[in-house]
Amino acid sequence: MGALTPDTSTQAGLSRSGLYREASAGRWERIARGIYLPVGAAAADWDQVEAATRRPEATICLLSALAHHDLVDAVPAALDIAIPRGVRTPVSTGAISWHRFDRATFDVGREDIAIAGSDQAIGIYSSERSIVDAFRLRAEVGYEVARDALREWLRRGGKPARLIAIATRLPRAKSTVLNALEMLA
Repeated sequence: MGALTPDTSTQAGLSRSGLYREASAGRWERIARGIYLPVGAAAADWDQVEAATRRPEATICLLSALAHHDLVDAVPAALDIAIPRGVRTPVSTGAISWHRFDRATFDVGREDIAIAGSDQAIGIYSSERSIVDAFRLRAEVGYEVARDALREWLRRGGKPARLIAIATRLPRAKSTVLNALEMLA
């Protein structure tokens, strides 16, 4: 069984107050404000569980996605999560950095992955989309991070045509990615 909130407690056959009683009795563990997991549940990344529970469209992006794809050596201080512009940014207790991405391009390069130790899934951007986003938002993540991720991706056999196809669909990306490809070639 996955994470429960007071609003979804009926999935486990509990009322809202029943969930609180079960948590007080030690059968459910509170992992974040309003989010509970069964005691003895497999180890999981609580930040990913919290993000996926608070926003079903939550997508791992930027430095966190680059680290997931093993394209950078940096360990992000917080989980970078993209949500569509116009939705409320949830209040979270975990180390989550929320980013707002344009609704029109939100699903470009997005796929779902299972959260290890959980029956939940969370979105993640492909390595190509993550590299393009790193160049687009280089003031936020650093140009060196974007360049190093691109270099590693190319070293592993990445196809520049796939990168350009993604960059063409995103604003302010194509020329920057083309310049970086030219410099590395």
